[in-house]
Amino acid sequence: MANYKVISSDSHVVEPPDVWTDRMDRAKFGDRIPHLVKGQPIDTWYVDNKPTGGVGAIAQAGLRFDRPEDIVQEGSFGDVRPGGYIPSEHVKDMDVDGVYGGLVYPSIGLALYRDVEDLELTRAIFAAYNDWLAEFCSPYPSRLKGAAMLVIEEDVQPAIDELKRVAAMGLNSVMLSSYPRADLTYDNPMYEPFWAAAEENDVTLNLHVTTNRPGADPIPRGMETSKTASYVQHDYWVRMSLCHIIFSGVLERYPRLRFANVEHELGWLPYFIGRIDIAYKEKQESLGYRFKNDAMPSDFMYSSVYHSFQEDALGIELRRLIGIENLMWGSDYPHSESTFPKSLEILDSILEGVPEEEKALIVGGNAARVYDFD
Repeated sequence: MANYKVISSDSHVVEPPDVWTDRMDRAKFGDRIPHLVKGQPIDTWYVDNKPTGGVGAIAQAGLRFDRPEDIVQEGSFGDVRPGGYIPSEHVKDMDVDGVYGGLVYPSIGLALYRDVEDLELTRAIFAAYNDWLAEFCSPYPSRLKGAAMLVIEEDVQPAIDELKRVAAMGLNSVMLSSYPRADLTYDNPMYEPFWAAAEENDVTLNLHVTTNRPGADPIPRGMETSKTASYVQHDYWVRMSLCHIIFSGVLERYPRLRFANVEHELGWLPYFIGRIDIAYKEKQESLGYRFKNDAMPSDFMYSSVYHSFQEDALGIELRRLIGIENLMWGSDYPHSESTFPKSLEILDSILEGVPEEEKALIVGGNAARVYDFD
């Protein structure tokens, strides 16, 4: 593996307390601004006067290999690896792990898609984070790329304005909800100007796990298995969004548009790709949109949708059905499930027997192309 330039298509920062606090209008938002409440034993993020998550497992990279029993949700910000929030330390940890570059996502910020309903507050939080993220990546522009946070509801123009703003700051990809509000699915014509702007600005659109907007993914209370069952089914939501995007012709109308399906793993994809073609052929009465030149839904999956995975050996076995040029490995640093600091060892294991030219694409070449790494 040492012969390849390894790029993680899914790494994370652990936002320090001043990410939002020092960049938002305190006179306007007051204590609704995200802030960390110190506790014993849990430091908890509060936003809009509600708890939204602890520090814990989002900052425990490496424990799974020697002390998995110590992985807990409890934790304090003082226990976070410095690489979670200091760019020079982040790059040092990439060097330890044999990783050249990384696409950087938020950590607690993921939950804000779900937990913050007020649209004005959400936009202000995301803009503050995007400013900080651009600064975080700026000392290492060839090695760190940032995925900005966007929210779209009712009016797409604010999202278009923010997309253009972050692109000008060097953030060439953005996150959308993996599943939006139920009445605003991605087949809605209101998104057309946004798709056009993303294509025009050459910005990759990322559908990252656990970014559903309020109302999706309800977890029944009082059931011990509910959270784990929901975790197992994460890919349901991105499958629905990809169907809405593909069946409504978005990727035919905007052929240079790129979507990345992030942290939903791979093994389900061959079945999904086959099913969308079968549905297109057999359920014509329920689809108002027909593709030109005998194109099939799978054609757009192969041409425009990329898949970030971590350790899915089954997906690697099935890679030719998914598309070898569509696969992008990610480390999930510095979360508890991260492959850090054994990423190369794990890649050697799950890519055993894969031809060298395919390995080079999967561990870095595809991500370099999609996110414009040098």
